[in-house]
Amino acid sequence: MARIAVIGAGTGAMAAAARLAVAGHRVTVYERTETYGGAVRRLERDGFAFDTGPGLLPLPAVYRDLFVKTGKEPLEDCVDLVQVDPAARHVFADGTEVSLPNASRAGVVTALDEALGSGAGQRWGDFLVRAREAWDRTRRPLLEEPLWPNWSVLAEREPYPAVPHKRLLRTRTAATLAEVGTWELRDPRLATLLESHALAYGLDPRTAPASAAVLPYIEHAFGVWYVRGGLRELARAVYERCLARRVEFVFGAEVVRIVEKDGRATGLEFTGGASQASGLEGGGVAEADFVVAGVAPGTLSSFVGHRLPGAHQ
Repeated sequence: MARIAVIGAGTGAMAAAARLAVAGHRVTVYERTETYGGAVRRLERDGFAFDTGPGLLPLPAVYRDLFVKTGKEPLEDCVDLVQVDPAARHVFADGTEVSLPNASRAGVVTALDEALGSGAGQRWGDFLVRAREAWDRTRRPLLEEPLWPNWSVLAEREPYPAVPHKRLLRTRTAATLAEVGTWELRDPRLATLLESHALAYGLDPRTAPASAAVLPYIEHAFGVWYVRGGLRELARAVYERCLARRVEFVFGAEVVRIVEKDGRATGLEFTGGASQASGLEGGGVAEADFVVAGVAPGTLSSFVGHRLPGAHQ
């Protein structure tokens, strides 16, 4: 059994903590704020509650797997999942409007043909078939398997398949999502529809890799879901699952450095401004055998000057 320190109490960090605890490790999560959830927060005012982070859940299978692997209660026993229909309503610059049904390729094709003209739905459907190829190439190594020792090879290989050119004996490789829209969809409104999926995740379609085409495919294949009560309810369920697995949480504990010795992580150092509630008032060091960083890479770089074998992002 190893002592594992987790930096941050976002949903991804808590999911890792729950899985590590089930594997028999002693896990402590250190969070600089006074609550869990990371970006999945809730604002309450005048009797109303508002999600301040994402509002929809596009891939519930990830959380279903987490709850199956970390306890007897499945996800649906912990939160109320509702499939959203229609999945989205789009209003284009020329005034055209279209509502797309949830998880129905035939319905989406029909809706696009009616709104954008005959053939628009077929072009979008053909694009989704190719986007599925990118999904099939990335799903297992990125979501279902441990990172390979040479995982950077995957990052260097563009998984989005090249487009066969009709007149030349060669293929065209789209480097960005914007190029996919221009070359394959041939309608600025369809290209805008494609790019809206990247923009929703804070990505720039002009620089996002072509493999980001998996985003609309995921929505098409697995549907768009809403957690009744808001996505904060999902964060609550993951937090409670961690507590059930005896994961410890220390709130008000701001990490300033990952302590290392002989090239390995050996603990965390905290700011002198850590709250009294955290038990680390005045700063201090918490020892650990491994450190899991559930924070953005840019934030992680401020904790360490170089990558440590015992610190995992």
